[in-house]
Amino acid sequence: MGDGKRPDPNVIHPIAGYDKEIYVKPTVKNPNILVGDFTYIADSDFERHVTHHYPWNGDKLLIGKFCQIAAGVEFVMNGANHQMNAVSTFPFYTLEGWNMQPPAPDDLPHKGDTVIGNDVWIGQNAVILPGVRIGDGAIIGASSVVGSDVAPYMIVAGNPARPLRKRFDDELIALLLEFRWWDRSVDEINALIPLLTCGDLEKVRKELRERL
Repeated sequence: MGDGKRPDPNVIHPIAGYDKEIYVKPTVKNPNILVGDFTYIADSDFERHVTHHYPWNGDKLLIGKFCQIAAGVEFVMNGANHQMNAVSTFPFYTLEGWNMQPPAPDDLPHKGDTVIGNDVWIGQNAVILPGVRIGDGAIIGASSVVGSDVAPYMIVAGNPARPLRKRFDDELIALLLEFRWWDRSVDEINALIPLLTCGDLEKVRKELRERL
């Protein structure tokens, strides 16, 4: 609001005159993709970053509020999985001319919904594999391949992505998860910005304790 404008989660282009960064929520058309307010991607088209997302699988991509998604990130959905409990992994049933019925759902390694928490930063060219759950406040390093769940406020990187360190100690993480700043109103969040951007973590810890 310092520029006289009010943050609006339904605006597609939050930076005037720049179309390579968008708020994702108002652009999503797929009913199996649900994205929270103010999550953005460094691109002009979010859904092209969601691959192998076929309606017959029924899997969902769920992303929280205030996530920061860099350019080149890919969310690989369950349609990328091939049958692995048989001699061949070749998907004959998807290609013309082959005499194969689709395998039973139990024969496919369906990993379930992909769930990204709130205030998650996903670095450039990271790949999120099917069924992964990433907790609030986590950071995913650039070019990481994330195939397993990530705890809240954990930094992971690599292929496969491995935990590097927690961002904060357990007490501060617990306070942040209880405080849930991302669920507050725009006016409240604007007032909280000095706290949310403060590098003095002991001051942050003290103020969170007082507010909870």
